[in-house]
Amino acid sequence: MAAHRKRPQRPLSGHTVRTAATLALAGAATATAFDGTGHAEPQLTPAQVKAKVETLYREAEAATEKYNGAKEEADAGQRRLSALQDETARKQTRLNAAREALGSIAAAQYRDGGIDPAWQLALSSDPDRYLDGAAFAERAGDRQAAAVSRVRQQLREIERLRGAARVEVRSLRSRQAELRRQKRTVTGKLDEARRLLARLTPPQRTEITGADGTSARASRSGTGARQPLERPGSAAPTSHAAVAVAYAYSKLGSPYVWGATGPNAFDCSGLVQAAYRSAGISLPRTTYAQINAGRRVSRSELQPGDLVFFYSGISHVGIYVGGGQMIHAPNPSAPVRLAPIDQMPFAGAARVE
Repeated sequence: MAAHRKRPQRPLSGHTVRTAATLALAGAATATAFDGTGHAEPQLTPAQVKAKVETLYREAEAATEKYNGAKEEADAGQRRLSALQDETARKQTRLNAAREALGSIAAAQYRDGGIDPAWQLALSSDPDRYLDGAAFAERAGDRQAAAVSRVRQQLREIERLRGAARVEVRSLRSRQAELRRQKRTVTGKLDEARRLLARLTPPQRTEITGADGTSARASRSGTGARQPLERPGSAAPTSHAAVAVAYAYSKLGSPYVWGATGPNAFDCSGLVQAAYRSAGISLPRTTYAQINAGRRVSRSELQPGDLVFFYSGISHVGIYVGGGQMIHAPNPSAPVRLAPIDQMPFAGAARVE
């Protein structure tokens, strides 16, 4: 009977009890998570959503300007590469023609058998005629040497062009990789902003996307909003500034599309570039290049047509139209609109002259 007696159980220590309780709580938490009731996304208030969406839009706009700059550089690189390839093809054609000419000379020499000129003179039935021919052949030999030199020079030039093209291809691939990276950044932030806005009711979304009140008539009245009905401030100081302002007014209500430069959709720097393009002036593509495209002016000196820039990274731009107002392309949730320039941190202004 003693062999079958149960061994006495040791009392649980405090450490063991704590460990068991911890494991039990972890198991309960895991079960709750699998039931779909754990780790729920925090419910944000409309004010919190607004703040987060505005931050995402600013970050997306900064990435958009980097994308625009990378695209501008990639396009220029592609043009340089195409020019190198065209020049290489032209020089290759000339090289092929020179090689064919040298081939003809070599074939003629082979047909002549390469006989020593002294023997040709001795065996010639008409020495005088041969001597005339020999002089011609000597001159032809000089021309042949010059042709060989030209071919060698052309070969070196083609190799130089091909080397430059290889460098340009590597640079272009790097810029294209940067384009893809910035595109992923932009689309990721815009997608997150859309998800946040989708949590709200339609009135709450309207309050966020139309909070400044200045866009209501532009976004609601459709085609009519594109007419320059309410132009604040004084006239533009120059004819090209006036044309740019008129163009901006004509695009009120146009949708914001990142990377777009018109004529039917724009991002912020794309609208500015298109407006001045309509006035015959070519501006750079990005905000951080556009601010250096004209003479810097202070906020107190602003005149219609001036470019106004915002945020410390110079990531947003609009066209000043007077009366403390600008026309700009804000973000994907709002069309091209009128807005006060004091609704964003002012970073500087430039006058295109």
